[in-house]
Amino acid sequence: MGITLAEEIVLLSLDDGSGETRRRQSAGWAAAGAILLELVMAERVSVAGKYLELRDTTPTGEELLDGRILSMEAWLRGRAKRRVTDWLTREQAKAVGAAVERLVERGLVAAEVHKVLGMFPQKRYPGTDGGAVERALRERLRAVVIEGAEPDERTAGLIALIHSTGLHGLAFPDRRRKEVAPRTAEMATGQWAADSVRTAIRDVQAAMVAVTAVTVAASFTA
Repeated sequence: MGITLAEEIVLLSLDDGSGETRRRQSAGWAAAGAILLELVMAERVSVAGKYLELRDTTPTGEELLDGRILSMEAWLRGRAKRRVTDWLTREQAKAVGAAVERLVERGLVAAEVHKVLGMFPQKRYPGTDGGAVERALRERLRAVVIEGAEPDERTAGLIALIHSTGLHGLAFPDRRRKEVAPRTAEMATGQWAADSVRTAIRDVQAAMVAVTAVTVAASFTA
């Protein structure tokens, strides 16, 4: 494995100039879903319908995923399974930060602190050596979505997450959404993945639609 799907989501969302996360809430849902999907691909977690189950606590060797295995094990203690929506809601606010930290550790982005209004410290994460990685990522997405290449399982899963959370503009900034949405929707069906992953893509997407709809509704009533 190179970088994780969640880190790829974050690379697409980080503004190269300011180092700030664009569409942070949507990126958070996508990153949380990406970590969960990656755990399914690693055969550590199963997702079926509204529920997830931790199947194997053996470390994957990837720090970001292994930290979430431990967290999920504690969260599930005493229960065989719990709702996917509950896990995504729990992780949404943490996922971007966890993925950014991993990118910093890899040396792909830098952590800088500046003061807002000269008083309040705020971290930003401008790119460093991650430029080449991000370009390769965008070329991979373009090959599948724009040029019609067949995706591998990971790329199909990433595109499905982008589609589910409406991050088309971050992934394809030079294209209008209606130009890419039909192809990303096709990827979101998961037909390019193994049965277990296809099921997970479908059910994780359904869960993200459910939780993001609640979030949007709450923002209007707040």
